[in-house]
Formats: sequence, structure tokens, C-alpha cells
Amino acid sequence: MKKPTFRATVNSCYVGYISQAIVNNFYPLLFALFQNQYRLTLSQISFLIIANFGVQLLVDLLAAPFADKIGYRPLVVSAHVLCAAGLILLPVLPAVIGPYAGLLTAIMLSGVGGGLIEVVISPIVEACPSDNKAAAMSLLHSFYCWGQAGVVLLSTFSFRFFGLAAHTVVSVLWGLVPLGNAFAFLRVPLNTLPHPEGKSAPLHAVKQKGFALFFLMMLCAGASELAMSQWASAFAEEGLRVNKATGDLLGPCLFAVFMGAARVFYSKKGEKIRLSSYMAGSSALCVAGYAVTVFAPHPLLSLCGCMICGLAVGIMWPGTFSMAAKAIPLGGTSMFALLALAGDLGCTSGPFLAGQLSAAFGSDLRVGFAFAAVFPLLMLTLALVRRRRENRENDR
Repeated sequence: MKKPTFRATVNSCYVGYISQAIVNNFYPLLFALFQNQYRLTLSQISFLIIANFGVQLLVDLLAAPFADKIGYRPLVVSAHVLCAAGLILLPVLPAVIGPYAGLLTAIMLSGVGGGLIEVVISPIVEACPSDNKAAAMSLLHSFYCWGQAGVVLLSTFSFRFFGLAAHTVVSVLWGLVPLGNAFAFLRVPLNTLPHPEGKSAPLHAVKQKGFALFFLMMLCAGASELAMSQWASAFAEEGLRVNKATGDLLGPCLFAVFMGAARVFYSKKGEKIRLSSYMAGSSALCVAGYAVTVFAPHPLLSLCGCMICGLAVGIMWPGTFSMAAKAIPLGGTSMFALLALAGDLGCTSGPFLAGQLSAAFGSDLRVGFAFAAVFPLLMLTLALVRRRRENRENDR
């Protein structure tokens, strides 16, 4: 049997981010169903989001030392098995241990897997031989977007032709994707990133100059992206009064397509573009996208705001990773894990706060989106600070 190459490693990493996209974006398509079928409140739905990304956040915090000690392979294989377990058990657990407890357990299982993927996949690709690390990172993260678009598109068509009751079968089928990739990661070659010796590796990363800035940028990136993508389906269906298929396709699906297009664009043209300036411009565009979503007088125009946000947030997450890896070359796995922690903190707080504020104002998601615009506005400020620091470094 032919020995796999690092090309196979990168391909498996692509599928890894598709797997994470599945567990992060399949459940939100069912929020309205869960709300009606199990009589859940908007606050309970918000807590399902917190359960997913809160668990991912905890995993980000705890997993880095294990990655350095036991290697990437055990963690990345376990990550995919756990993602598969949550999806495959979703139809079973609500009937066994109760509706809300079952949903919560399935989502938390997937959350552990998604958190491990976020910790190890980016360092695995960063450690692979490559001439342009920033382009490779942007292309890698584009597969999260294609996974998001795919899960929305295929799930929506399944629900359209077979009814929402088919979500039990669809969930199991999606679970086969990470399960198959777990077996792929048992064989592919893996390099490791250099890291400082000793138990203080996370502390080493925290102490590096500029790390706090990148940490805040990742938090804003996660919040800017997920506050929109997690609520886009429910917003379209409940707030704009369009049918579920139209809402899902024009909301989260096109959000993902535009986000992926932005990442592919940077992977192809990034060598000619100053990353900090590009991120500042994208942040300003994201603020505009939120404003269109909130204030547009017509539902379709509001959905166009969702698409604008997708285009704008595309560079935020991988761009911050790339800038941090260049500025702190010995940050190692711990730095990636801590940045993933910041991103998942944003992924947790952004949609949760948007949902809670919306619930406080009569379940009007426009109020939540108006608040969420604070995050890309802060990202704009941080990107400009980073650009100014680069200017000072270049002048020395």
C-alpha cells in the first residue's frame, strides 16, 4: 500500500474543518423545530449555543498541554469520533434521557470534538511543508465555509423533499463524515510545531509581545461571525416571515459561500495585500453588513446584509492566526490553542448575548444584531492598532 504524503494530511485537515462546520451549523438549522417540537424558549435555544461553544472553549484551554505531550494524532482522531458521536446520537438521546437533556448532551459531545479540531488542525497545517503559510491557512479555513454551505444546502433540500422529520436520518448521515476522517488521520504523516520546553508553554505564549492584541482580535472574529451565522436561519424564518428553505439558502448558506469566497480570494492574492489593512477594511464592511440587516426595510435586503457579513468576516479568523504565527514564531501549539480559546469565547458570547438581548425585547433578533455590530467595530480598531505597530517596526 502506498504511503500517504503530506498532501493527504492537508486534505484530511480540509475534511476536519468540514466536520467542525457540520457540528457548528447543522444544529442551528433545527432551532425553530426544537423550539416548536419541544416547546423550548429562545433563552433555552441560546443556552444550546453556549453549550456547544462553551465546551469548545474549555477544550481549547485544556487540550494544548496534551497535544505537546502525546502528539497530534490521538487528539485529532478522538476529535472526529466525538463529533460523529454527537451527530449520530442526536436522534436517540432526546427519547432516552429527555428532550432538552438529550439535545444538550449530543451538542456537548460534538462540542468537545469541535474544540479539539480547532486546537490541532491549524497547527498540523502550519507544520506541513509550505511556501506560503498565510495562503495555506486561509485556504484551510475556507473549507469550514464550504462545509457550512454544504450542510445548509444539502440539509435544506432534504427537509424540503422529505420533511423535517428526516432530520434524524440526516444527522446520522452527517456523522459519517467525521467518522470516516478519523480513520484517515490514523494513517497520514504529521509534523509538530516547535515549542518552548517545560510546563510553562501556555504562559510563554501569553507573555509574548502582541499576544493580547491577537487574543482580542480572535474574540471579535468569533463573535462577529457566529452572532450572524448562528441566528441567520431563525431570523429569516421567524423575524422576516420567509419560509424555512428560502431562509436557510439565502441566510446561512450564502453567508458561508461569501465567507469561503473571501478566504479563497486571500489564499490566491494574499501575497500582494497587506493583511492588517485588509482586515481593517473587512471589519468596516462587516459593520455595514450588520447595519443593513438591522435597518433594511425589506426582508430580502436584510438577508443581503447577512451575505455582506459573510464576505467581511472571511479573513478575520485565519488572518489573525497568520499574523500571530508570523509575529510569535515560537508560540507553538499552545498559542494556537489560546487563540482558538479566544475565538470560541467570541463564538459563545456573540450569539448568546444577541439571543438574550433579542429575548428581552420581544424576541426581536434585529436588536441582537444591532448589539453584535460592536464586535466588528472593535475588530476595526484592533486591526488599525496592529497596522500602526507594523509601521513602527518597519521604520526601525
